[in-house]
Amino acid sequence: MSGRRTARYGGLRVMAHSFCIFCTVLVLSVPAWSDSSELFVQAQRSTTESTLMSIQFLGLQNGWATGSGGVILATRDGGKTWRKTSSGTTALLLSLFFPDRQRGWVAGSGGMLRRTTDGGETWQRIPLETQQPLYHVSFVSPTVGWVVGGGGVILHTVDGGEGWVEQTSGTNAALYAAHFLDERRGTIVGALGTALSTDDGGVTWVPQETQSAVTLFDVFFTDSLNGWTVGNAGALFQTSDGGRRWIDRTLPCGRGCTNLTDLLKIRFTSPRSGWIVGGHGVVYRTTDAGFSWREEGSIGKASIFGLTFPEPNHGWAAGEQGTILHLQPGR
Repeated sequence: MSGRRTARYGGLRVMAHSFCIFCTVLVLSVPAWSDSSELFVQAQRSTTESTLMSIQFLGLQNGWATGSGGVILATRDGGKTWRKTSSGTTALLLSLFFPDRQRGWVAGSGGMLRRTTDGGETWQRIPLETQQPLYHVSFVSPTVGWVVGGGGVILHTVDGGEGWVEQTSGTNAALYAAHFLDERRGTIVGALGTALSTDDGGVTWVPQETQSAVTLFDVFFTDSLNGWTVGNAGALFQTSDGGRRWIDRTLPCGRGCTNLTDLLKIRFTSPRSGWIVGGHGVVYRTTDAGFSWREEGSIGKASIFGLTFPEPNHGWAAGEQGTILHLQPGR
């Protein structure tokens, strides 16, 4: 993998193009338009300078964010005010997921997994046998969920997290993200171009051919056939057959570009409308189901690690030095 460098996310080694998680960031203090007149960006005061790795909103009022130093933030007013809640740890928290407003999960370094049953006011540690970093947690219902992490770790629960069973991934590659359509169908991506799929709830995981050794950071499917995955150095792959074949749609460097930017998160708000965020605040948008992507410009100098769209016209992004941005397309 010549030309790739190693970046450190709070002590965790993640294959990526060269950008530093703790670089200097310009935080917007007032509402501002991006380079595209179709995206309105408003910075929110997060009350922290920790790097925020994950953010989620349920509706337009209730949201949570998590990141370095064990920080967990919560809002009940759409981000007008964010407050810290006690996580009980200083570990790097890499992912959070709330299946509903009361029950939630955070996952992070050193096999860290914690849950809340009171909307994030208090958190309890869930003991696990693994010490691998856990990069992603997601649930398809309050009872059925998965956690993926380093060393090919896949953990599965069917009882709301009371018990976790390790599933056989067939790989030692770090697994960074997962997307499940339901309790049976899901896709996981990770280092060295790794892509795995299941149609039986993870009883078996089948490797998919990406024909690339790039690191894949995120994946999203709009239905059982159509999906996208993004990764380092502008990597972008699309499938229209459920992942049996992935087509390389890596974005061009563009005018004045010397280094391709890492693409870190991808979300779709409809089968045709989607968003990508990444290093140095880059934002891309598609309105034709991912066949073409338009650069919306930069929403700041901070690299963006978290992205959530509770509604098509309202999104939130989170990243370095406590950056939280409210995104309003089409305003």
